[in-house]
Amino acid sequence: MANSKNGYKTITFRLNAPEARNASIAGTFNDWNVSSHPMKRSRKRENGYVYWQTPMRLLPGTYQYLFFVDGQWWNDPASNQTIPNEFGSLNNVVEVQ
Repeated sequence: MANSKNGYKTITFRLNAPEARNASIAGTFNDWNVSSHPMKRSRKRENGYVYWQTPMRLLPGTYQYLFFVDGQWWNDPASNQTIPNEFGSLNNVVEVQ
């Protein structure tokens, strides 16, 4: 999932959303900009799933994030780390070592 070069680690975020038309990821790593990190839909099914995914190069640290799918915020169902946000819902958390 991660490799390092110059201190950066490559993390691949994945989301199973076969019916989605558009997906991106936003968080503290990109100032919550839903346009800066679009996700690409896989062309093949993997274990019966169609994934949206994007690799990101991040420095070690703790980041909050959410997926933005067809105009709506989604939590990452593959993550069990969350933190409450100012809107009364939860953000996912990823720790890059």
